[in-house]
Amino acid sequence: MAKSPLNVPQLAAVDAARAARMLSEVRDAKLAGRRAGHAHRPVIEQSWERTLRSGVDPENGYRARLLSPDEVRRRREESPLRDVLPVLREGLLSVADVARHIMVVADEDGRVLWREGCSTVLRKADGIGFELGADWREDVVGTNGVGTPAVVRRPVQVFAAEHFVRAQTAWTCAGAPITDPRSGRLLGVVDVSGPLDTMHPATLAWVDSVAKLAEATLRERHLGALERLRAVAAPVLARIGGRAVVVDGDGWTAAVTGMPYTNRIALPRPPSAGRHRLPLLGLCTLEPLADGWLVRSCDGTVEPEAPGATRVVLDLTRPRRWSVAVTGGAGRWSHGLSPRHAELLYVLAVHRAGRSASGLAEDVFGDPARRVTVRAEMSRVRRYLGGLLEHRPYRFCEQAEVEVLLPDDPRDLLPHSTAPAVTGTRAGTRLRTSETGTGNVSACP
Repeated sequence: MAKSPLNVPQLAAVDAARAARMLSEVRDAKLAGRRAGHAHRPVIEQSWERTLRSGVDPENGYRARLLSPDEVRRRREESPLRDVLPVLREGLLSVADVARHIMVVADEDGRVLWREGCSTVLRKADGIGFELGADWREDVVGTNGVGTPAVVRRPVQVFAAEHFVRAQTAWTCAGAPITDPRSGRLLGVVDVSGPLDTMHPATLAWVDSVAKLAEATLRERHLGALERLRAVAAPVLARIGGRAVVVDGDGWTAAVTGMPYTNRIALPRPPSAGRHRLPLLGLCTLEPLADGWLVRSCDGTVEPEAPGATRVVLDLTRPRRWSVAVTGGAGRWSHGLSPRHAELLYVLAVHRAGRSASGLAEDVFGDPARRVTVRAEMSRVRRYLGGLLEHRPYRFCEQAEVEVLLPDDPRDLLPHSTAPAVTGTRAGTRLRTSETGTGNVSACP
């Protein structure tokens, strides 16, 4: 006769201590190969089967090496989850702190990137390795509220001895995955965890609702980005004959001409300028356009013009109104620059052979160790310059003709900047040339 699975949420809501004892009996019997009066819930049973196959030690567990603080910062800067942290904090932290819970946000690799909430519980979490930079994948630390939702791609609550590793059985955890609305890719997991006596049957629904709110926020941001790309695309498409579509970096359509509208175009991975054969359009040319791509069909009676060279003009002549303008086969478009992005692009325009992350950090911050910050900022720059920028080292692509427009008075170059590369130019000294190339670049006062 099949064993009936425990209704853990219902039982724990009435008597949490009794539920914990029964789950402990089930856990001990399972690990000893004995029969028990009850079984785990299906989602937990399946997780245990995966964990057993992974070879996780149920008594001692395993702690993977923590990420370095620099690596945690880099992942934070590059994670889309940083954009929804305010939503997660507003929805979870005020209640979590009062209820003696902590909120944990992990990335798609199961690495803990943010951890906030009740200070007492945070200290207890340190004791089981639930720390910043820790690896909480299911096949590393067993059934848990971070790794298991990431595997099954749905919200999961793990109560007491439903955890596989003994050190975690004094906890109750409820986690929900957060996915990218553009691609369906897992971005990470938000989890609320605390001691056994803090368990509430509505916790899982609460965490899931906040995770869905975070996904809705990401969806709104995506729609806003498509609107901005659509504004850039409209005048470009008006000059084009034949079939063409402007899409973002994930292939979502901003605007079309000469063809029926379709929500998404399958782009090559990673997208690159040049000719490609795409499932919907056949042979096409791809050209970078703002933070997306212009895709033009090569079939039919209209043959698109060859893209030719792309001209990039970095205008640093107007105080606080710095910009980069791009002219190519897709027409002309421009983008306003923050002070930091103006500094970075100025250095790259002068060093056409490229700069390493540490080289850029020294040029901009005077500290080659600030590579994480540089990588994060360059990731944002590449959102609008797309295929015009390459990395390892960071540089403008060879096909680009780069021109820098400078103020009449060198002292007016980015006047508030303290970047060594800029202050050296203002003082009349040349930039270091250890990584300078001979690419096509000119500077015009």
